[in-house]
Amino acid sequence: MRTTMKSITLMAASMAMIGAGAAAPAMAHGDDAHSYQADLTQLNDSGASGTAWFTLDGDELTVKMDTQGLLAGSPHAQHIHVGGAGTCPDPDMKGSGVDGAIRVTDAIDDYGMVGASLTTKGSTGADHGLDVANFPTESGHYERTFTVTDEVASAIEDGTAVVVLHGVDHNGSGEYDGDQKSDLDESLPSEATDPAACGVVGASQMADMPEGGVETGDGTTAGIEDAGLLAAGGVLAAAGVAGMVVSRRRAARREN
Repeated sequence: MRTTMKSITLMAASMAMIGAGAAAPAMAHGDDAHSYQADLTQLNDSGASGTAWFTLDGDELTVKMDTQGLLAGSPHAQHIHVGGAGTCPDPDMKGSGVDGAIRVTDAIDDYGMVGASLTTKGSTGADHGLDVANFPTESGHYERTFTVTDEVASAIEDGTAVVVLHGVDHNGSGEYDGDQKSDLDESLPSEATDPAACGVVGASQMADMPEGGVETGDGTTAGIEDAGLLAAGGVLAAAGVAGMVVSRRRAARREN
């Protein structure tokens, strides 16, 4: 078959597309799995922030979350909220707390009620929203896979699920204290449950996935950096083939 510059260009383009495909987001777990992400920003001037990544496969949810700026040494309730407007409250809103601090119920219309509790162990049900013994006590990495209700799965899929982290040291004492009681549990100070950070769950930004990569459909793990190298390798391979063919054609012309 005659090799033309046009065919070389098409071949190079095809191989480049194959390489680029390696860097495209891969569905995790089964064919119906999809990835989502929430970028967490501070509420109540807490200084807390983070990113949460989700893979939903039917009713099975895998959560990976990295957080910063939370009060160390105190439990931080963390939840997926559903049933509200699917938004985070305006961080500048005046709440019912001391000095206008935002309390949980102040923003209930925005993010809704607890749909799932992101505990480190034990139950993840909404009824364990204040399971303080099983929530993280400092910033860092969280990871867990568990089953969610249809309501939570649907909220994640339609973009109305919201992640909320709780626990704010308003007075800088280094612990949860103060005279005002929590609007969720009067046995706790308000600082223990006031929202510290919030993020709406939306489409995943694969470039921001944690190091170590994501699980692909065939059960293997491909890191984002590896995927980028595969894409680059595809382009370089295509360019190499094209260059080799052109060089051979030029050499043949010189011999003739």
